[in-house]
Amino acid sequence: MTAHNIQSLINIMARLRDPSGGCPWDLEQNFATIAPYTIEEAYEVADAIEREDFADLRDELGDLLLQVIFHSQMATEVGHFGFDDVTASICEKMIRRHPHVFADTILQGKPAAAVVTNWEAMKAAERSEKISGSGALAGVAVALPALLRAQKIQKRAARVGFDWPEPAGAAAKLYEEIDELHNAASEEERFEEMGDLLFAAVNVARHHGIDAEAALKAGTRKFERRFCAMEADAGPDFAELTLAEKEAAWQRVKQTEKDHENIA
Repeated sequence: MTAHNIQSLINIMARLRDPSGGCPWDLEQNFATIAPYTIEEAYEVADAIEREDFADLRDELGDLLLQVIFHSQMATEVGHFGFDDVTASICEKMIRRHPHVFADTILQGKPAAAVVTNWEAMKAAERSEKISGSGALAGVAVALPALLRAQKIQKRAARVGFDWPEPAGAAAKLYEEIDELHNAASEEERFEEMGDLLFAAVNVARHHGIDAEAALKAGTRKFERRFCAMEADAGPDFAELTLAEKEAAWQRVKQTEKDHENIA
């Protein structure tokens, strides 16, 4: 196998974007058209990690790295920055945000918690320098998954004291939002109240130390697993069963899972 390094990949991307003999598809792309692929590749990395498929993880990390190279190449072409600037920026940031490793700073409190506190304080200071007059919620990426963004927004608000003191307050708000959704009189109102309900559910998760995005993924996987088992149990005529028969099949699958858990 031919040995390659990061420069090899940079050269390949430059060749693909070469107006004289490059790839027509690559030449048509811009930052906006490539952004969805970047997000998709990040999710595929996460999926490989979750499946503990390290051969696939290697390949998916390569695909994700290609996205960084692609954006850097396009930025180079219009004179914004190059790949070396990207690596210099992250190296400087990592050194700056780890003064307890690269400098003589001594953090107070439990080591891991102190690192997080210091990291967040430095991020906040950097945000204030970048965005004049920015508030506590500035800089949370709009393109984040909705549950993750809600969670980050809530954490930011909590840091400046806008938060329920106890999980019970967040739970009461969730029930309030359920009632408001139930009483909504129009489609527009139901849409708005559904958003409030989901936001409140994320807040409850946060108060219990639960990652809402991960919890929903796990809940969806559980439903998928049970639904597929229910279909297999019911046979090819599953769609023709009554709702009561489908519910009975669902309960059998749930009980089978519980029985297996008890044996384990």
